[in-house]
Order: sequence, then C-alpha cells, then structure tokens
Amino acid sequence: MNAAPAARRPRWFVPGDLNGFFGLVVDNLSILGFVAAALVGMFGMPAEIVFGRMFPGTALGVLIGNLLYTAMARRLAARSGRDDVTAMPLGLDAPTSIGMALLVLGPAYASWRAQGLDPQAAGLNTWQLGMASLVVMGLLKLALSFAGDAIARRVPRAALLGSIGGAALVLLGFLPLVEALRVPVVGLVTLGLLLYVLAARGRLPVRVPGVLFAFVVGTALYYGLGLAGALPGFALPAPAPLAFSPPWPGLGFLDGLPATVPYLSLLLPFGLLMVIGGINVAESARAAGDDYRTRDVLLVEAVSTLVAGVCGGVAQTTPYIGQPAYKHMGARSGYTLLTGLFVGLGGMLGIVSGLVQWLPLAALAPIIVYVGLDIAVQAFHATPREHAIAVALAFLPAVAYLLTIKFGNPAWIPPDTFAALYDGIDGHGLAEVAVIATLGNGFIITAMLWAGALVALIEHRPRQAAAVLLLAGVLTLFGFIHSVEPRGGVYLPWLLEGTRQAIAWQFAAAYGVLALLLALLSLQRTARA
Repeated sequence: MNAAPAARRPRWFVPGDLNGFFGLVVDNLSILGFVAAALVGMFGMPAEIVFGRMFPGTALGVLIGNLLYTAMARRLAARSGRDDVTAMPLGLDAPTSIGMALLVLGPAYASWRAQGLDPQAAGLNTWQLGMASLVVMGLLKLALSFAGDAIARRVPRAALLGSIGGAALVLLGFLPLVEALRVPVVGLVTLGLLLYVLAARGRLPVRVPGVLFAFVVGTALYYGLGLAGALPGFALPAPAPLAFSPPWPGLGFLDGLPATVPYLSLLLPFGLLMVIGGINVAESARAAGDDYRTRDVLLVEAVSTLVAGVCGGVAQTTPYIGQPAYKHMGARSGYTLLTGLFVGLGGMLGIVSGLVQWLPLAALAPIIVYVGLDIAVQAFHATPREHAIAVALAFLPAVAYLLTIKFGNPAWIPPDTFAALYDGIDGHGLAEVAVIATLGNGFIITAMLWAGALVALIEHRPRQAAAVLLLAGVLTLFGFIHSVEPRGGVYLPWLLEGTRQAIAWQFAAAYGVLALLLALLSLQRTARA
C-alpha cells in the first residue's frame, strides 16, 4: 500500500506579500507619525526621548506580535493543507495610540513641566508612565484572553462584524481621508490609484505591487510639487541621525505605576477595547476563510503589548481589522514576517524614526482608507441578509465617536471648555454635545450590544434581546459604555453629580424601560402560542 503523500509546506513568500508588507508597514509608520506629531509638535516633548526611548520598545512589540502571527499562519496552512492562509496583521492600534498621546502622555508631560521639571526630566517621567500604562493594559488583556472563544460563540456575527465595520468605515476610512485631502493633489490621486489597482483590478504599465505604485506616485507628487513651491506649507523635515537603541527589558515601568492611577479610567477601557476588537478581527478572519482560535489571537496581542511595555514602549499592539483586505491583496504569511523584522529592527536602528519624518501623510493615509472600506463592505457580505439592518445600526455609535474625537481635539476646543459643554438642559432635552460624546464613548461595545439585541429581535427572541439591553443598562451606569466623562473614563454612578449624573441615569433608564417592554411583549407571544 502506498503511503499518503506528505502535505506540501507553505511557501515563505508569494508576490502578494509585497503588497501586504507595504500596506502593513505604512499603517504602523503612519500611526507612529501621528504619535510623534502630537508629542513633539503639540506638547513639546524632547524628540530624543520620543524617537530614542519610546519608539524602539514600541517597535519591538510589533516585531514579537508579527513573528507569532506568522508562526500561527504557517501552522494553520500546514494543518489544513491550504496555500491561501493569510496571517493576522498586527500593528499599533490607531485610536488608543493617538488617545495615549493626546489624553495621557501629552497632558502628563505638560503637568510635570508646570510643576517646574525641566523638559528632560518631565520627558523621562512621561516615558515611564507610558511603559507602566502598557503593562497595565497588557495584564488586563492577558486575563481576558481566555474568555475570547466563549464570547465569540455567543455573540452574533452581525454584532461582531458590524461593530468593527463601523470603526473601519468611520475611523480608518473618514479620518485618514481628511488627512489625505489636506493635500488634495496628493491624497486624491493616491486614493484613486489604489482603488484602480485593488478594487477595479486595473493593469499597470510596470510589474510592481499596486500599493507600492500608488504610494510612489503620491510621494513623488508631494515632494516634486513641494520643492517647486506649489504646495502651501511644504517644508523638508530635518534629517534624523541613525542610532542603535536596543529596547532592553527593565523595571522602569515600576516607577511609572503610581502615575497611572489618575489615568486608569482611560487605560482600562483602552485594554478592554482591544480585547473586544481582537474578538472581532478573529471573527473577521474566520469569515474570510482562515479559522484562527480567538484565544490564541488575543494571547499574542497581550504578550506583545506586555513585552513592549517592559522594554520601553508606549503604544499597544493589536491585530488589525484588515485581514480580509490583506487576503484580497494576495498576501499570505510572508508579509507579517517582513513587517515585524522591518519595524522591529528599524525601530532599534533609528530607521523607523527617520522614515516617520520623511513619509508624507497625504500619501500614507489613502492606504488606510482602502482597508477601512474593504472591512466595512465585508461586514455586510459575511452576515445573513436579514441581519444587514443590525450591521448598519452598529455603524452609528462610531459616527458619534468620530465627532467626539474632533470636539475633544485640544487644538480646537480647550479641555475645560469641552467638559463644560456637557452642562445644560434645554426645552429639547440633554445638550447635543453631551449626547454625541456619551453615545460615542465605548462605541465598539455599544455597537455590539445594539446589533446583538436587534438580531435577537429579528430571530423572534425578545427575551434574549431584553437581557442584552439590561446588560447595556448596567454597563452604562459604570461608564463602560456611554461614559459621561469627556475622556470616556469609568466611574461609580453614585459619585456622579449634576448634569452628568442625570445623563447616566437617563441612558440606563432608557435601556431598562425598553428591556421591560420587550419582556412583556415576549409574554404576549408565549400566551398566543
């Protein structure tokens, strides 16, 4: 009897991995660019601390996570005998990375400077706070990782994909689009070329990856027009010297732990958001045909965040919601290996810091826009048609969060003024700004609960819908969703005062009343049966 043929080992690299590599690298570099612009440009933190201490450890987290996801993809491909398995993309989380810069690190640095510390001492304190923040979030994610599979089995696909689809369309689609169109001749051209090569499958005159072609054209336009004086505000960045900065593990995060206490109301929701997001992206990959175990996806995310924090990082890693988009690009497992090595080693050698300063944001942002569009479309395609309205409903809290980001931008509205906008009740009810911010805070969890309740109603299970709504009411009281703190923090409801207490109880009561009515309606249906 002939022996069964041995399973073919998956290839290390395929042509589509170049597309995926470039897209994933650009995602990470663009987020690092946002963080650097906020800390150095807005808050005045010393650049050598940001680039020489914060970036190497942050990049190490990206290296560790992508190496582990590469190994997971190759193991799945070998086990299934398939050669089309795409690795989970891992990188820096955009909302929480930018939130860390604007709401934690930047204000903490400004506070230490106001206390009389010199820029170097205040910057080092801020760095230790960032390290400790990652350790806190990483430990939370590690503890919650083991519940991932159970949550994924019990939450409808429309709730999982709808919540992440809304985040993709609004945060990965609209926000980067605004940045791209700040230089329209670069941003719009780059986006159009991306849609031509990726969505329309258009042909190119040269055999190069489509993403690379679009980015090279956009970058050439940016620097060509800029040097010709045709772009307002154009300026060449100062060259950054190469320097070897190994992210050695240390105990500096212990010194920063006491400073995290005032920010726990932000850090814990940041970590919880990543767990929910990790569950969602695992479901997204499963819908695209790659059946990764949710627990493994979450554990890698937690470990890479912890490693980054212990080694000096300040921004948490997360599996990206764009796995189906990278799959459509033809990427397999080589792109995550290349990305991890490039970002990790480049962060240690100063290459990443140099690139962050030279890559034009107007040419980077359209790539993120495309990923956002692709995920939003998949949310509808991968759910039953009768659940499409639940997917659409799940998009709405993300819109509120988008407005909250803009309203909460210190460059637009000072934090004290923004907080004051919560106060006031007119003849139409609560203040509009308070409603928008409250709806946006905790938007991913809100979207999952709303879509889950609606799916239960569509499937004629009103009692289950009522239970979901009661859970939403309880989470509302403690600020896990619909937080009445402008920064989205959690709290004890009996410590709230004034208008904010009224808002919290109004939202919680709304969920309670609706749950009660649905429970009564379920009794009516039972009586008829």
